[in-house]
Amino acid sequence: MSKVHAGAKRLGRIPPYLFAEIDRKVQEKKRAGVDVISLGIGDPDLPTPGRIVSVLQETASDPSNHRYPSYFGLSELRESISRWYLDRSGVELDPATEILPTLGSKDGISHVPLALVDPGDVVLAPDPGYTVYVTGAIMAGAEPFMMPLSEVNHWLPDLDAIPADVADRARLMWLNYPNNPTAATAGGEFLEQAVEFCRRHDIVLCHDAPYSEIAFDGYQPLSLFEIPGAKDVGLEFHSLSKTYNMTGWRIGWVCGRADLINLIGQLKTNIDSGIFQAVQWAAIEALNGGEDETQAACVVYARRHRLVADTLNSLGWNIKPPRATFYVWARVPEGYDSIGFASHVLDQVGVNITPGVGFGAHGEGYFRLSVTAPDARLEEAMARMRKLSF
Repeated sequence: MSKVHAGAKRLGRIPPYLFAEIDRKVQEKKRAGVDVISLGIGDPDLPTPGRIVSVLQETASDPSNHRYPSYFGLSELRESISRWYLDRSGVELDPATEILPTLGSKDGISHVPLALVDPGDVVLAPDPGYTVYVTGAIMAGAEPFMMPLSEVNHWLPDLDAIPADVADRARLMWLNYPNNPTAATAGGEFLEQAVEFCRRHDIVLCHDAPYSEIAFDGYQPLSLFEIPGAKDVGLEFHSLSKTYNMTGWRIGWVCGRADLINLIGQLKTNIDSGIFQAVQWAAIEALNGGEDETQAACVVYARRHRLVADTLNSLGWNIKPPRATFYVWARVPEGYDSIGFASHVLDQVGVNITPGVGFGAHGEGYFRLSVTAPDARLEEAMARMRKLSF
């Protein structure tokens, strides 16, 4: 192969992106005239609250916001994030040294291994899990080691099952609760075990928490930093995407141990830029209020969860609405693998769901469904599912 056209070897280590193939099939169906209802992506259909949009409109017209923004975010934004943590969880974060705004949490998640991991180091990642935990490690030349999540263990990794030699070589561990794709939650006892495990093996514990505010029936997921000693070993990642229906705005943050934040910031200054300041001012507006708006969205998601559970249970499943997230994670029927079942549903009733194997080998046998479709579309999707034969 010509050197000019040969891709980097690291890209060859990244498996084919299943979701791109799913999108290709969906587009094919649409071109054939099928009215596809997509329940495959966790993208809130509810609009960004008007007060946030108004601040964006106002600040976008200010020429002082048209220039290069700081790599490290407005001090006012970092202070707002710090106050949000204190008000929500009683956690104290230094806005100057322990918080770094990012272009969405995916930006921070993919940067962390480049900043903290050397080639040959091990990165511990959940399976099933968000694929960027693994691809980020591969991009940094690290070796991903998958921590299986299973229904038997309530979708928590068995830390005792990690071989000692792997733990000794590990530099990062990824956790994500409330969890994508399984909608599982983690209690204080497990998080304490994870903090102690990472302290013992000198591992940076990275907790990805974008769904922390999408919770139901009074449940409030824990911040990692509510666990004693967690800040000594950990980082936490957040996004405004789910909490304030701002997926397209691309703004989030990483926070935690100051020396680690400094290293991520050093990397960031060399490979990307800051966040458009008008978006930062809008984020400040979001963080300085809005609990009622988020709770109202959760009421909508909870209602949709009940609809999905009632529908699937009428077809033979045994599903309980989750305590958090807008995902449903369920077994595929006997006789199907996850890709086969997702294809069957798309072909037979025009509803797009996500095969669990897309989140890792241990997702095989399951599918994920998101309740972020408008009410009428979700109701139509469930009416179609009731006609499904399998």
